[in-house]
Amino acid sequence: MRVKQINHVSFTVRDLARSREFYEGVLGLHTIERPNLGIPGMWYGAGDGQIHLIQIPPGAAVGAAQGRLTPLANHCAFEIDDYEKFVAHLKQRGLPVMETNRELGQLFVQDPDGNVIELIRPRAAM
Repeated sequence: MRVKQINHVSFTVRDLARSREFYEGVLGLHTIERPNLGIPGMWYGAGDGQIHLIQIPPGAAVGAAQGRLTPLANHCAFEIDDYEKFVAHLKQRGLPVMETNRELGQLFVQDPDGNVIELIRPRAAM
C-alpha cells in the first residue's frame, strides 16, 4: 500500500467571488466541474491535481490561516514557468511577495483569506 500522488488541496474562503479573482485572475487557474455539495465552492485543475475552494458557511468554525506571509505556514505550492514574469505580475497587482531564494525560483504570496501559496520554478532532475 502506498500514496500515489496528491489528489487535491482545499482552502476555506470567506468570499468566493473575491477568491475566484485571485485563483483565476492572479494565478491563472481554470475551473473544472464540481458536483453540488450543498455549500458554495469552486474547483480548479492544477496539473494532475486540483485546488478546491470551500466557502465557509455562516457560523461554521474552521481553522485560521497563518495571518502573515511566512514560508513556515502550511501552504500549497504551484510550479511556475517563468519566475521573473510571475514576480512582476504579482507586484503589478499590488500583492506582497516574499522571495526566499531567487536562485531556487521560490516565492510566497497569500490569497485574500490569508492562505499561503508558494510559487516555484521546476527543479532540475537530480
